[in-house]
Amino acid sequence: MSSLRPFGLSTWLAASAAAMLLTLIPALQTPAHAQAAQATPAPQQTANPAPASPSQTTVAATSQPPAEQRGLTSRAIDKVKQVAKSAGDIFSRVPCLPPKGGVNPLGSLPHVASRLAAGQPVVIVAFGSSSTEGFGSSAPEFTYPNRLAAQLKRQYPTVDITVVNAGRGGEDAPEMMKRLQTAVIDRKPDLVIWQVGTNAVLRDLDPVETGKLVEDGIARIQAGGSDVVLVDPQYSPRVTERGERVGTMVKLLGKIASLRHVGIFPRFEVMRDWHEKQALPVETFVIADGLHMNDWGYACFAQLLGDDIIRSVGQIKLGVAVPSEVLKYKPM
Repeated sequence: MSSLRPFGLSTWLAASAAAMLLTLIPALQTPAHAQAAQATPAPQQTANPAPASPSQTTVAATSQPPAEQRGLTSRAIDKVKQVAKSAGDIFSRVPCLPPKGGVNPLGSLPHVASRLAAGQPVVIVAFGSSSTEGFGSSAPEFTYPNRLAAQLKRQYPTVDITVVNAGRGGEDAPEMMKRLQTAVIDRKPDLVIWQVGTNAVLRDLDPVETGKLVEDGIARIQAGGSDVVLVDPQYSPRVTERGERVGTMVKLLGKIASLRHVGIFPRFEVMRDWHEKQALPVETFVIADGLHMNDWGYACFAQLLGDDIIRSVGQIKLGVAVPSEVLKYKPM
């Protein structure tokens, strides 16, 4: 398996530099503008803020001496380059390897793979809690949904691919089911990657009740024609200290995946392999809180998951028919 090159750096660099330069504009405003800004409450940040008008940009650009302005600009661009370099060489420092000896793919993801093979638009919803939202990553670009999107867009550059991050920290099945319709089903996704179970272990939730909720959620997602992949808990100190409970949850999710004929990404097994068989220190893939993944962990997780999606597309293109009873897969 080839190593991931996380981003097309030239495109990402240009976009990131532009975004960072926009953030410099308030710092370059005149004192009068600054006082007005302090007197007026800041509006809530939105996902797609309106760009500054040409006149506003001109005022900001002329309110500082050219030399000072160039210095600020240079520092912003240097920062972008540093982040881009960190993203680009993350696997050159520690390669992302598949589990040793181990688990082979047993099936495919027929719906999303068929659409990718045909060059049709694809919507993927990453549903889950803080490790889907990306807690522990150093920037939004380094969360696993964004890493996965970058990998798939490099592989299929002519396909319109959208990966929606529907993660919300602290949640598990009870809270997720309350927003399943609006956060997932209403988006009409081709694939839903559902990360669930970690907070249930940490909060001592009844695994039987969790299982019932997950089964109900899968049935509702499948009714809309979407492929489903479950992602089980992460292997990290705060989780593994609850050995019996996490073992029960991992087995439960695997059983549900088999019964409902959906994918299962065995994150716990994969991460344990990193530590026990590949001899990676836990801090290689987990941040200091002993729970959440770091940039490398998210990147390797996304890489292995993306490889399986790409492999499924290859099966579709080769005309490989996979019986519905084995539409369960694990990374190579």
